[in-house]
Order: sequence, then structure tokens, then C-alpha cells
Amino acid sequence: MPEGIRIALVGATGAVGEMMRRVLLERKFPIAAIKFLASERSVGREVEFAGRSYPVEALRPEAFAEVDLVLASTPAAVSREWSPIAARAGAYVVDNSSAWRMDPDVPLVVPEVNAHTLVRAAKRIIANPNCSTIQMVVALKPLHDFARIRRIVVCTYQASSGKGAKGVYDLQTQLQALLRGEAPPAPLAHAAQLAGNVVPHDWKLGEDGYSEEEWKMIRETRKILGDETILVSPTTARVPVHTGHSEAINVEFQKPITPEQARELLRRAPGVIVLDDYARGEVPMPILAAGRDEVFVGRIRRDPTVAHGLNLWVVADNLRKGAATNAVQIAEELLRRGLLRRGS
Repeated sequence: MPEGIRIALVGATGAVGEMMRRVLLERKFPIAAIKFLASERSVGREVEFAGRSYPVEALRPEAFAEVDLVLASTPAAVSREWSPIAARAGAYVVDNSSAWRMDPDVPLVVPEVNAHTLVRAAKRIIANPNCSTIQMVVALKPLHDFARIRRIVVCTYQASSGKGAKGVYDLQTQLQALLRGEAPPAPLAHAAQLAGNVVPHDWKLGEDGYSEEEWKMIRETRKILGDETILVSPTTARVPVHTGHSEAINVEFQKPITPEQARELLRRAPGVIVLDDYARGEVPMPILAAGRDEVFVGRIRRDPTVAHGLNLWVVADNLRKGAATNAVQIAEELLRRGLLRRGS
């Protein structure tokens, strides 16, 4: 498709990079040319895309010549070095790392929530939010517009794949060992044994006893919803699930809102599926969300301890909507708004 977009996928061999390849094809993104970039240790490997095999190329400035769009999923340190290089070469960069999320000149975008901020991408870099933040704000945006959020208390139950391939390997090998009646091997990615366990300290420690993951949810939620007054109190934990993050969310609003109103607002919201029939067992679960791009919301009920409060249970595929799909949706919005063009 010569009229399509010329893409470089950075971090092509990682779990998110692999999912980005899949999502680009599923969503029929218009591609004129594509290349795959990664660190030196991955150079020479082959990746499959659209029935063809492509060599993985090294990250170097010349690799971004005649590239319109970069989809990047690398550690933050790599992103801080290479995303500006790609942007200076003329590409728009959709960056999945934490490096640029709180930069005031970089939009932090969930397309269903704040796509309008894409016009502010002065650096030609757009940040993809943290996976746990993405699904929460998709669920809360229509409720916030209706009744204005005062305070959020959220507990997450995050899947092993949030730690990438090594996290999944940890879980699988530990489960296999337990089934054999053997002692599980020491974890490679997680802070402690995950199989048969819940790990509440699986992220780097930040300020005031909160993990960096918890601080991401606080700061990113405010930036995405455009309201610095929203109070956010998070607790994150890793659970022995392969794919799909779950969140128990308690929300206090400034104005009245009933569970019935919330259900109707969410049914009309883009990217949301309401599953809220407890008696029939129709509730969001990771096993239902895996492989899907929507955010599932259920267990919608009144909080009797505050004047205007609701409890929600929210689930999404952390590799898709929590990372790869959201990045591709950002690229689609850039196209739709005329910001991303061949040779732009």
C-alpha cells in the first residue's frame, strides 16, 4: 500500500512488541513499509509479519530515515535516548514506556478519554499510559463527566504478563513444579513466588511507602482526566493470572449518581462492555477479557458509606488495551485527525 504509513516498531521482540504486530494486522492499519528495531542482542533475529519474515535491525539514527510513525516499547532509559531522535527525524512516536508520561509537552493519551490532546504533541511524542491506569480511566471517564469524581480508592490484581515473557515463565514453571510436588524455582521477574501467592511488592518502591506503579496511577489519572484535584489512593498487587488485570474501584463523586445511571452511561461509552448480572455469574473476569480490546465493567453498586459513591469491578487485557491496542488506537487517531501523514 504505497499510500500507507511507513512504520518502525522499536522493541519488536518483546511481549508488547509482538502484540503490536498482531494488533496492526487485526485493525488493518494502512502500512506502506515496516521495519523492526531492537537492542544489539536481538539484531539478526527474524520476526514474522503479514506472512513475511523480517530481520531485526539495530537501533541507530539512520534507521528512522523516511519513517512516519514509531511504535516504541522499550525500557524508559532507552526511550529517553531514542524517542527524541526518531521525532527529530520527522516521525510521530507513540511511546509505551514511563519516560515521557508526565512531561507537560507530551500528551498522555487514552483515545476513548482524551484524544483531543493529540494536537498538543509539540515534541511529536505521545505517551501511552500505564496499563492499570488505562483501563481505570476508560471506565471512569463517562462517570466523571456526569458527576465529577472527588476521590478514587483502587486495588489492582495484576497479571504475570505485566512483567513480560519472564513473568509468564516464572508463573508457568512455578505452577508446573507445584503440580509435580516439587519446590518452585526462584523467580526471575517477580519479587517473590507468584504461583499460589499474591505479591504486593512487585514494583520498585517510590515515595511515602507507595510503589512506583501506585504513583503512576495517581499522577497519570489526574493528567488524563485533566483534573489535578482528583484524589487517588491505590494499592497494587500481582496475582497468579497469565493475562488480564482486575481492579476493585471505589469512587466518591461530587454529585449524585445511581448504579442504574452508571450502567447506562457505561453501556453507551466507547470501548466498554458492561457485565453486571451477579446472580447469573455475568461479571468481568480476566479469562473473559483475555484477547479482547474492550474494558469490562461490573459489580456496579452503591457505596453506603458516602453521600455519592459507587463500587466497580474493572477488567482488561493488559497486553492489548493496556499497551499494544491503545498505542495503535493513538496512531489511528493521529491519522483520523490529519496529524499523521506519509512524509509528514
